[in-house]
Amino acid sequence: MLRLFLFRHAKSSWTDPGLDDHDRPLNPRGAKAAPLVGRFMRAQKLVPDLVLCSPARRARETWKLASAELGTAPRLLIEEALYDFGNGGRILDTLRDKADGAKSVMVVGHNPSIERLAQRLIGKGDAKLRKRLTEKYPTGALAVIAFDAGDWGDIEDGKGMLSAFIRPRDLAKESDRKPGT
Repeated sequence: MLRLFLFRHAKSSWTDPGLDDHDRPLNPRGAKAAPLVGRFMRAQKLVPDLVLCSPARRARETWKLASAELGTAPRLLIEEALYDFGNGGRILDTLRDKADGAKSVMVVGHNPSIERLAQRLIGKGDAKLRKRLTEKYPTGALAVIAFDAGDWGDIEDGKGMLSAFIRPRDLAKESDRKPGT
């Protein structure tokens, strides 16, 4: 069994129009959302063996803030190929090339490639979560897709099972609730 975590970077800042896209940081909303996802991952025991991260500043900051909440430090590779905005093919190629023996891998990247890859790979799972994912894959969202395969080279479109799809706003609502309500 293999697990793929597809983590779209958290909300980035557009306040400095002179910055290159690659160098845009997180905005305050993104800086608040990323740790929420990290806490969720820790609580659900969703800790990857390996993290493949886009070199874009907003992706690296997203992972840094989320990983600080995990209580462990998975191996991290910054991969230029993940600074991609296509159909997810480059992500899949990078995953197959870099995953080695990892059974669970997280990709921290960008839309539309994160969303398109998720949609390509998922063939089953909770219908409500699948519908939510196809409607919108917002910044900071995390999909967890399981595969009945022993090697990343064996995963195919439509063969994955969506086991979780969490958006930062879902987590913010939960953290705003008082215990026992």
